Amino acid sequence: MPQLFLNQKSCETTADPERVNRAMTELAKAIIAVAKEDRSTELVMRESLTALHLAQGHHVSKWAGTPSAKGGLWAYLLKMQTKYPHQKVFPDGETFSDVTHHHEGEPVPELGYAHLMDGVGISLLLDNRWGADRLTLVQEQLVGGEDVDVVSTEIEIRHVASREHVDAHRPWIREQAEAALRGDLSAVRTGAELWERRETFFPHLRFLPDVEAQLRGLKRVWVPPVRKRLAEMEHAIVTWDPEARRDGPQWGSYVTPEHEGRKEEFCVFIDLDGEPQYFDTHLRFTPGAGRLHFRFMEATGRAHVAHIGDKLDD
Repeated sequence: MPQLFLNQKSCETTADPERVNRAMTELAKAIIAVAKEDRSTELVMRESLTALHLAQGHHVSKWAGTPSAKGGLWAYLLKMQTKYPHQKVFPDGETFSDVTHHHEGEPVPELGYAHLMDGVGISLLLDNRWGADRLTLVQEQLVGGEDVDVVSTEIEIRHVASREHVDAHRPWIREQAEAALRGDLSAVRTGAELWERRETFFPHLRFLPDVEAQLRGLKRVWVPPVRKRLAEMEHAIVTWDPEARRDGPQWGSYVTPEHEGRKEEFCVFIDLDGEPQYFDTHLRFTPGAGRLHFRFMEATGRAHVAHIGDKLDD
């Protein structure tokens, strides 16, 4: 289900009314092109469609009265599953208050939401900076416990302002729609789904009891990287040849043990047999200091996962 997040920054310009109407007509046609690929497409906005201003002094009603809009575009948009405000599509309890996004030095929260929710940013093409099918944003996130720090990273998002941009994303849109129909792992969008379908997707992984709450409460932005790390672990175990690799599976990403001091203080967990064990081997995931701690059981060909979340001392 593609979620299209309207970039409000693209609606804050001053432009000739005819140019604004042309840009909105093109964007409407692009939105409809996405929806025709996947009927579950959602248009996500800060406010209702009928309250939208396309530019300074240019209410959407001015476009709705044009021949193009009255020819069916306006009615189609109104019938879509429009969601507003943005929080309606956020996971329960999530506010994303610890992360901000900028493009060319200006805040673009809606484009950030598109990244965090694995969706698509959409813009009115009234400025050349919105003329690409992918945009680079600077993401700043608060991390840490008592000692709060700001981690700044560059991220890339899918973006649409024209039908040409839709063509660039069409394979991805179709793949997502087909994956959802098949119930594939790539269609999983919440940590709760990962937990509930763990035996189907990860039969060679075992999870300690506390991991259920960690997955069910997983930040939406962490679902794709955690999903990827778990899939890499499952694949590594399935393809492991004990004779060829006596040091264990190749986990598919950078794996490190903790230092002795941290190992003693943070990495002892009660394993599934009721005995305390070290779970100091860990994988990383971002944004922020995401950690997945586990231990590999060579005798059973299983990995036991003890922790999925923030760095253990945070």
